[in-house]
Amino acid sequence: MTEDLSPAERYAASRKRAAEQATALATFREMYDFGLDPFQIEACQALEAGKGVLVAAPTGSGKTIVGEFAVHLALLQGEKCFYTTPIKALSNQKYQDLAKRYGSDKVGLLTGDNSVNSDAPIVVMTTEVLRNMLYAGSRSLLGLGYVVMDEVHYLSDRFRGAVWEEVIIHLQESVTLVSLSATVSNAEEFGDWLDTVRGDTEVIVSEHRPVPLFQHVLAGRRMYDLFEEGEGHKKAVNPDLTRMARMEASRPSFQDRRRGRAMREADRERERRQRSRMWTPGRPEVIDRLDSEGLLPAITFIFSRAACEAAVQQCLYAGLRLNDDEARARVREIVEERTASIPDEDLHVLGYYEWLEGLERGIAAHHAGMLPTFKEVVEELFVKGLVKAVFATETLALGINMPARSVVLEKLVKWNGEQHADITPGEYTQLTGRAGRRGIDVEGHAVVLWQRGFSPEHLAGLAGTRTYPLRSSFKPSYNMAVNLVEQFGRHRSRELLETSFAQFQADKSVVGISRQVQKNEEGLEGYKESMTCHLGNFDEYARLRRELKDRETDLAKQGAAQRRAQAAAALEKLKPGDVIHVPTGKFAGLALVLDPGLPGGRSNGHRGFESHDGPRPLVLTAERQVKRLASIDFPVPVEALERMRIPKSFNARSPQSRRDLASALRTKAGHIVPDRHKKSRSAAADDREIIRLRAELRAHPCHGCSEREDHARWAERYHRLKRDTAQLERRIEGRTNTIARTFDRIVKLLTEMDYLRGDEVTEHGKRLARLYGELDLLASECLRDGVWEGLDPAELAACVSALVFEARAADDALAPKLPSGRAKAALGEMVRIWGRLDALEEDFRISQTEGVGQREPDLGFAWAAYEWASGKGLDEVLREAEMPAGDFVRWCKQVIDVLGQIAAAAPREGSTVAKNARKAVDGLLRGVVAYSSVG
Repeated sequence: MTEDLSPAERYAASRKRAAEQATALATFREMYDFGLDPFQIEACQALEAGKGVLVAAPTGSGKTIVGEFAVHLALLQGEKCFYTTPIKALSNQKYQDLAKRYGSDKVGLLTGDNSVNSDAPIVVMTTEVLRNMLYAGSRSLLGLGYVVMDEVHYLSDRFRGAVWEEVIIHLQESVTLVSLSATVSNAEEFGDWLDTVRGDTEVIVSEHRPVPLFQHVLAGRRMYDLFEEGEGHKKAVNPDLTRMARMEASRPSFQDRRRGRAMREADRERERRQRSRMWTPGRPEVIDRLDSEGLLPAITFIFSRAACEAAVQQCLYAGLRLNDDEARARVREIVEERTASIPDEDLHVLGYYEWLEGLERGIAAHHAGMLPTFKEVVEELFVKGLVKAVFATETLALGINMPARSVVLEKLVKWNGEQHADITPGEYTQLTGRAGRRGIDVEGHAVVLWQRGFSPEHLAGLAGTRTYPLRSSFKPSYNMAVNLVEQFGRHRSRELLETSFAQFQADKSVVGISRQVQKNEEGLEGYKESMTCHLGNFDEYARLRRELKDRETDLAKQGAAQRRAQAAAALEKLKPGDVIHVPTGKFAGLALVLDPGLPGGRSNGHRGFESHDGPRPLVLTAERQVKRLASIDFPVPVEALERMRIPKSFNARSPQSRRDLASALRTKAGHIVPDRHKKSRSAAADDREIIRLRAELRAHPCHGCSEREDHARWAERYHRLKRDTAQLERRIEGRTNTIARTFDRIVKLLTEMDYLRGDEVTEHGKRLARLYGELDLLASECLRDGVWEGLDPAELAACVSALVFEARAADDALAPKLPSGRAKAALGEMVRIWGRLDALEEDFRISQTEGVGQREPDLGFAWAAYEWASGKGLDEVLREAEMPAGDFVRWCKQVIDVLGQIAAAAPREGSTVAKNARKAVDGLLRGVVAYSSVG
């Protein structure tokens, strides 16, 4: 209290208040009707003192306040501020927020498909747009004082993360950088790097959640707390959950009880009651339960788009209604206003009426397959409290402002693109971070549903761990190389790349590896002493044993390779109509060859396999499945057992066609028993080298040692540790200057292709500098070779789609449908050019597995792009593409983005590509694609 202070202390406090009120922060705080948190004040004070800041804090804690203070400072100082976000939806959202606060005349928006007031002092943009501006030397960078990088932890993203590092490295030193990140466990390390490349940077880390989060498990009809207070206020896992998990794991079988382990009737009754509580409640039951507990609005994370849509339908069928009549009317009013520009025929195709029914009841899905307009409406209604239950994929967790009172996780496992894997503590933190709305909720709730095999300890580990390390994914690209060389020359570019966060982390990791090498060398001395034999040199004897083992392994591999070659040769002889017996694998048994799947020339148009994969026959099994098999299904040679005619009317997509042909197959060849493959004599039995090594072993003095096997075990350990140490030494060598060495290989390849001549960028290189994207070099080569000359706009759109599209899952069964004529020929030429580049990359040791190099173009979207650019209706295009509307719109926008780059990079004289690229943009930017853009 001021009454308790001395006059001198009161005077000092008064001076301090007066000084604070004279700061920019004081006027900024008056703009908000709530007080700022200590971490926000600390970050803002550092910014006002002229420092850069890295703020790492939980989702929903108010990090963006610091970004908005940078905007405030820029306007006060008469400078520009660029506010960058990782995704367009976030940019659109931030643009609306800042325009509302500062006025639309002072705020602009720049994304891949929107440009609004781009000369304003405050411009919101995606990070890629800023990267492109830096490389192009845009005049918009003049007067730039601040750059806010929201969600800077995207730097870990293996596909796009490099863009964040490029921006951080290339921004002018005079620009103050504001980096906003989720809670990461190595914020100090990231801050050290920022300090190195950007100058004085303050690191502010806050673990505090403004709204406390409570963890629960919903099993049957009861909601259990995950933790309870233990001794000394420490959190302990709820013993009820531990008991239930143990009971489920040790459920006695009927046979156990028959063996005399009968229980008393009272025990059996108690167990029955316990087990009756252990079941996974259905989705409508979960929402109903949350509603009755006052825990709505809620976001339920389901790691599948189809399951999100199914969940909404299940709630509708169950008769759930979360909105009263007044809310229903308000929902309909907002939805009709936001979708007024969509034609009625398109609304029907987009499932509008089913979607609206769910919204009116307060229930919705949210995932990347939805039309952007539909997703935005769901977000708006959820924030307004008119949608109370959302079923979403994890993409919603990435920055979109949709806080809820509760978050539900159905499972703790998700598909990562390759396999079903447990979610990480970082992912769990990101997902549950949505729970608890600041200024609305007193507490947030994370609810995990009970599943078979549920482990309370595993969940407690996820909930209690804060390990979310930031790992650089930075890799040089072809476009980056020519842009750097053009601006800085080769030597300076190499030095710049060595300042990347990737190299910073690699150099730090070398210290730990060096310590391990020292420990290993000490261990080797001990092993060497233990394997010493009094009869002779045991190291020499161990070498003979290893050589014998290696020779036997090599011969076994050669035998396996010969068998594979024989099997591949047999597959190459197959023809459509051959009846075969698949010897092994998931589809073992009788099968009819529909297409032999020969790789040479790719005449079958198959997407996704290369020539070294060997033949991949497309077959119809006796169980009516159409599958493309691989060499792994044929460990032994296969031959035709019978021949059958395949009807011209056969359609692999038609269940009836498959059923009829499979029935004919069983009738024709079901009685045939295939011959068993005879094993050939092992090559090792007659190998001279093996005979020689065995003789030398027997003649060696150590062979007669009574402790021979004991010495051999120590020798094996010595050899294994020596091999591991050599690998560590190679890792040290490999991690030093890794980024620069990759850059050197890229530069050599570009020099070979006449994109670079020393420090000079050729005309071809200048064209490549304007092409951004995963297949930048392929696009440049297509322009260089005139592959797209003479194509009409729709055909060009089809070809360009192959540069951006990537199928969500490999679908080897059927070749993609392609437009005929010139477009098909051009697509074929693109694949051939890619094959040439792929071989060249192999020569220069540029590997796709390291995130560098050109992946194969995917032709799966070519037909949809062609049809849409040709003016076909949405219903027809979506039906033939078999693709959700949201995916279709997203791929169209990416095609539009690359078409814009091609229009800028294509030759001005003697070429039709630039003009047709602009026309293709106009053809694609219509209907759902046009009105899904926020401006």
